[in-house]
Amino acid sequence: MRSRLTAVVAVIAFAAVTVAAGCGSSNDNSTNSTANLTATPDINVPKDPKVAAEVPQAISSTGELTVASDASYPPNEFIAQDGHTIIGMDADLAKAIGQVMGLTPKLSNVTFDAIIPALQARKYDLGMSSFTDTKEREKTVDFVTYERYGTLFYTNSDGPTITSLDQLCGHTVTAESGTTQADDVASQDKNCKAAGKPGVTGVILKSQNDVNLALSSGRADVAMADSPVVKYLVSTSGGKFKTAGSPYGLAPYGIAIPKGTGMTQPVLDAVKAIQANGTYDKILAYWGLSFGNLTSPGINQGISG
Repeated sequence: MRSRLTAVVAVIAFAAVTVAAGCGSSNDNSTNSTANLTATPDINVPKDPKVAAEVPQAISSTGELTVASDASYPPNEFIAQDGHTIIGMDADLAKAIGQVMGLTPKLSNVTFDAIIPALQARKYDLGMSSFTDTKEREKTVDFVTYERYGTLFYTNSDGPTITSLDQLCGHTVTAESGTTQADDVASQDKNCKAAGKPGVTGVILKSQNDVNLALSSGRADVAMADSPVVKYLVSTSGGKFKTAGSPYGLAPYGIAIPKGTGMTQPVLDAVKAIQANGTYDKILAYWGLSFGNLTSPGINQGISG
């Protein structure tokens, strides 16, 4: 589930930059205006000796926690106004998790569908990029679940009203490559045709910004993304985009971890530590994402798919 803010059409790029890529919702706090936001203030979590001792020596000896993130998904992860710093909810959580472990997080901007292969190649310690934890993805990486969100549809302000997958029949739909939304587009195309209806024409693109551009330019008439991102985008688009309906497919976000590195338990314990000391709630509240709070994080709690 998953834009580099500099790549969107002018009005959307401006909105995204001035308001800082498997859901802000109707019952959440309004997403903060991010004209002046950089990162959650005062993240200063003490090292937890117990958690730090769990970190494999091969990683702890480097003093760094390397994290891959597709920084195109505000407010979850995106590029700050300086043009290079990765900020957002996941970036802040990575910082806090690293501090618990006594490590300095080093975030790298990586195309979403390249993150899991990079983790398999042991190029990064973690992937924190709004991953939906699915059983299919668990075949290649482990996950520590930490939040819970769903998918929303959005269109141009004069576009069709779409509130369910069944209503996608006959529409051109855009989503980001490698996401659960892209999978849903393909599945719904088959379902529509099996029901004797027009299929779904998928426009599957490399970044969330490309998706937004495809929608705004008329290349597609419906777009899909995680509900926090859609609500954020719609609220900052100056009326360019609209959304309808409620999120579907509520599922856990997971921190992706290469199998066999010994980092799964330390990451879980670090998440629990920042929940216990209030840092987790502080970060989610700062980015307007408190509605996604997952009170019982765990290992490989993925959905089928």
